[in-house]
Formats: sequence, structure tokens, C-alpha cells
Amino acid sequence: MSDKDIFATLRTGRRTWAVASIHGEAGRLGALHEALSPRINAGDNLVYLGNYLGRGPDVAETVRQLLLFRRALLARPGAECEDIVYLRGSQEEMWHKLLQIQFAPNARQTLEWMLERGVGQTVAAYGGRAEDGLDAAARGALSLTQWTNRLRDAMRAVDGHNALMGVLRHAAYTEDGTLLFVHAGLDVNRPLSQQSDTFWWGGRDFDKIDAPYDGFRRVVRGFDRDHRGLDARPAAVSLDGGCGFGGPLLAACFDAGGEIADTVEA
Repeated sequence: MSDKDIFATLRTGRRTWAVASIHGEAGRLGALHEALSPRINAGDNLVYLGNYLGRGPDVAETVRQLLLFRRALLARPGAECEDIVYLRGSQEEMWHKLLQIQFAPNARQTLEWMLERGVGQTVAAYGGRAEDGLDAAARGALSLTQWTNRLRDAMRAVDGHNALMGVLRHAAYTEDGTLLFVHAGLDVNRPLSQQSDTFWWGGRDFDKIDAPYDGFRRVVRGFDRDHRGLDARPAAVSLDGGCGFGGPLLAACFDAGGEIADTVEA
């Protein structure tokens, strides 16, 4: 897999909008899109920071709204496909792993761990039942394969959903190194190419980022386990109001120099 398949490069000299974790809250996403639509200028970048799936009441509608808003933006003069980027969040990573769970050494325990973290709502969105998955895990790999194949087929049957999951990136950054966008965190002691699962599970050290990382002036993330809202510091910005946990959905606009120019809450 090439760097282009893992990381997205954003054009510089323009504003960049970043959207925090959504967690299947389609109503809040619709309201956010309505507020964003008149604010986004031709040529602005738009980065969704992961966690579209899981937890919330309407995962499938959330994905549909992501696709519809992308279509609407691309219909505007001057818009380019590379201006809109979707990062892989921990929910999407779990979903990816769940569809291969028959290969896990402790499949039932792994599935239980995922269900405790909200993946059950994504299973339900594509016609599955968590109880059936747990029963299949007790019966063995063949039954689990049949269960995951049904989920995979259901996602493929909904126009655009599987394609969206195929274009998720691990991180995104501006060409000039001003901004780096990640899902939950990173390890400042390792280069970007060696972060691996830290993007999804390494958020606890994010508050320790107090200087530019790996040539990037500022790191922006969209999932904070404590859901503290907009927490902006010189070298790091956390953007998570707790959408999916009873809080609002947030978005922030960064100018070409990496400063926050606007915010939206829904």
C-alpha cells in the first residue's frame, strides 16, 4: 500500500474545514451540513475526522448524508474531488476488523469488545444482529464467515457505502506542513509512517503535544475520549463535543496559516 493510499494531501493557500466524530447521529450531521453549506467557499478543503459509524441511531443515513453533501459540493464551480477527505476512525477500523473476525484467535471475546464500544449499531444498520454474531462465534469460523459475508453483502447493496469505506485515509495534511489531521492521536516519538494503530487508539498522549510534530505546525484530531469540545493549543487542536454521547457535533475552519477562523455546532 502506497503513502497515497494511506495519507491525503491537501492543497495549501486555502481554508480547511474539519468535522469531528459523528457516531451515527444523522440528525446532527444534517444540521451541520445545512450550516456549513453557505460557509464553505469554492476551493476550501473539507476533512471528516472519522467515526461516522457506530453508537448513534442512524448509521446508514449518516453515510448517505456524507455522500449527498460530497455530491453537492462537487457540483460547485472550482471544486475538486481531492478537496474532500474522509479519515478512518476507530469505528471504521472496528467495522473493517469485524468483517474479518472469523480469522481472529479469540473471535467471541473480540466481538464482545467491539460491541461494548458501539459497533452493534453498525451491525444493525446493515441488517445484522449482534446476538447472531455471538452465536456464530460459538459455532466456529464457518458460521462466522457466513455472518460477516451477509453484512458485507448488505453494505455493498447500498449505493456508495462500500465505496466510501474504500477511500478512508489514516491521516491528511496540507502540502506546506501547516496542518496535520488525525482521528484520535499519534505517538510523537515515531514518524508519521510508523503510527499504525496509534491513529485510532493512541489518544491519551495527545495533550502532551506541545511543539510542532514531524515538521507539522499543528495537529488536529476529531475524537477525544473525554469529549471536551474545542480545545485549541498552539501545537494541537482537539475537536469533539461528544456527538454520539449526548453532546453536539462540531466543525472548525482553519485558515491557510493554521489558525481557527470559524466554528459550527449542531
